[in-house]
Amino acid sequence: MLKRTQCLFHENPLGLPRKGVTGAPQFPRRTPVVKRNIPYVKRVVAVASGKGGVGKSTVAVNLALHLALQRTPFASSSQRLRVGILDLDIFGPSIPTLMGLRNAPEPELTTGGAIVPLTNHGLPCMSMGFLLPKSPNQIGDDFDDTPVVWRGLMVQKAVQQLLFDVDWRAASGNELDVLVIDMPPGTGDVPLTLGQLVNVNGTVIVSTPQDVALSDVRRGMSMFKKVNIPIIGLLLNEATFICPSCTTAHPLFGSPDAFRRTAEKMSIDILGELPLVSEVSFAGDAGKLYGLDQQEPSHGGEMWLEGMAKVAGHVWNAVK
Repeated sequence: MLKRTQCLFHENPLGLPRKGVTGAPQFPRRTPVVKRNIPYVKRVVAVASGKGGVGKSTVAVNLALHLALQRTPFASSSQRLRVGILDLDIFGPSIPTLMGLRNAPEPELTTGGAIVPLTNHGLPCMSMGFLLPKSPNQIGDDFDDTPVVWRGLMVQKAVQQLLFDVDWRAASGNELDVLVIDMPPGTGDVPLTLGQLVNVNGTVIVSTPQDVALSDVRRGMSMFKKVNIPIIGLLLNEATFICPSCTTAHPLFGSPDAFRRTAEKMSIDILGELPLVSEVSFAGDAGKLYGLDQQEPSHGGEMWLEGMAKVAGHVWNAVK
């Protein structure tokens, strides 16, 4: 098993060996940066939100699952898409928990020094959370309380390494059809770095019905337009709560009308409106993807699964 070096510095915050690694592109001082493709990835879909707490990461992992159920173009009906997940939330990575990889061993390296993604539920994953050292005062085996205390330059370089120093072929021997990137909330260094360096096929922006969330969504859409990342559409999460007794839909967090007006005003497609389903949250906390277990879903759960499948279909049609 190949181990990472421990030489952590601004040019190499993840401590990767430099020998044989092409490395991330550098920012020239005066000439424009040329966007490039992520190695061994055909298409890139970012999942973003203007603010935290809207269920973006849960949407990202389940979108990846439902994309993996799509058929590959020009292939036999039995062939599915090869999909991976990249967690670019440097300060608050959620993918290790949602994918059941919190206690997984540190990723190995290829002979060329690239990171080998971890795999669960048939989806290769990479996250800053897999690389965090154990906190000295930590109780237990997971790494959830290890903070990343970095300034902007270190974050920028770490993002570059996660984008360009991961070998997505390592899990199956084939390149990915789609890489789903779970973005951090807001409009900071990470989305700007992604927009400057990578050819992104499109982004899905997740919101909840509250006005404060929609205000941040509008800022996020403006930012993605400035960095020339196409917006595939908006997704309203936690739109309603479906009563398990009478199946009545209750808009707990407000009417979806403001969300719909925002999409219409900015000429952005609405990909779907997902209900608030407690089982989805419970599955994520347990490191499971909702719908993979054999339990019979509730009425709200069925609506959620149908909605997510439609979202995946819209996304695939937009990028294929």
